[in-house]
Amino acid sequence: MSDSAHVFDATTETFEAEVLQKSLQTPVLVDFWATWCGPCKTLGPTLEKLAGEYNGAFRLAKVDVDKEQEIAAAFQIRSVPTVFLVKGGQIVDGFPGAVPEGQLREFLKQHGVEPGQAANEEPVAEEVAPADPHAQVVALRKAIETEPDKAELKLDLALALLKTGAATEAEALLDALPANLATDDRAVRARSRLSFAALLKDAPPAEVLEAAIASNPDDLRARRLLGAQQLLGGKEQAALEQFLEMLRRDRGYEDGLPKKALIDAFRVVEDESLVGQYRRKMSSLLF
Repeated sequence: MSDSAHVFDATTETFEAEVLQKSLQTPVLVDFWATWCGPCKTLGPTLEKLAGEYNGAFRLAKVDVDKEQEIAAAFQIRSVPTVFLVKGGQIVDGFPGAVPEGQLREFLKQHGVEPGQAANEEPVAEEVAPADPHAQVVALRKAIETEPDKAELKLDLALALLKTGAATEAEALLDALPANLATDDRAVRARSRLSFAALLKDAPPAEVLEAAIASNPDDLRARRLLGAQQLLGGKEQAALEQFLEMLRRDRGYEDGLPKKALIDAFRVVEDESLVGQYRRKMSSLLF
C-alpha cells in the first residue's frame, strides 16, 4: 500500500469511524481488492497515485476481501476490484473492474471531487427567493422567464414545488435536468422524496398501518409505508425508527430493502445531527 497520508487499510473494527464517519467531511473511495487479483495490481496503484495528487480531496480506503470478509459481505462484493464512493456517510456510486485513469478522474469530477479541493469546502447557495416555498415558487418562475436556459434555477424550482406538494411538475423538471445537475445532492434528495411519495399511492391511513404493526410487529411492509408517511409528514425520527426496526428484524427483506429505506431517508432528512445518530445505529447493526 502507498504511504500517502490519504490512503489507509480499512478493517471491520475501523470501518465505521474511518470510512462512514469521516465521509461526512471528506469523500472516501473504498477499493475492494485481493492479493491474487491481476486487475487489482493495475487499478490499486492508480487510485493511490490520484489520492496523493488530489491532496486530501478524497481518502482511499483499501479493503482486502480475504481478510475483511464481513465488510465485503455487507457491500455484497461479487468480484474484485470493485470501488465504491462513500460521501455523507452513504454509498453514492461505484463501479466494478479496473478502469483507465482518465475515467477515474471523470468519475471523481462527476461527484464534485477535484484535485486540491478542500475536503470541507461546500458550495455557497445563492439566495434566489424568500424562505416561504410558495413565494419561492413565484420568484423562481420569474427568474426562469429572464434566464430560461439556466438549469440551476429549474432545480431550485423543483425543490420549492416539492415543498408545496406539486410533485408532478417537480418530477418533470428533475427529469429534464442536464447530467451534471441530475447527480447534485439537492436533486438526489428530491428524487428520494419523490420515491417515498410514489410509495404511498393508495397506501392505507396511518392508523390502519399502526394497527397492523401492533398485531404483527414483523409486518415490514406496514412499517415501510408508515415510515414513509411519517417522513413526508415531518416526523423524521419516528420514520427512521421504523426503518431501523425493519433492519433489526430482517436485513435481507426484499433484497436488502431495510438498508435502502434508511439510506433513502438519510437523503431526505436535513437534520445532520439526527442523520448522524441513525447512521451510527445502522452501522452497529450491519458491522
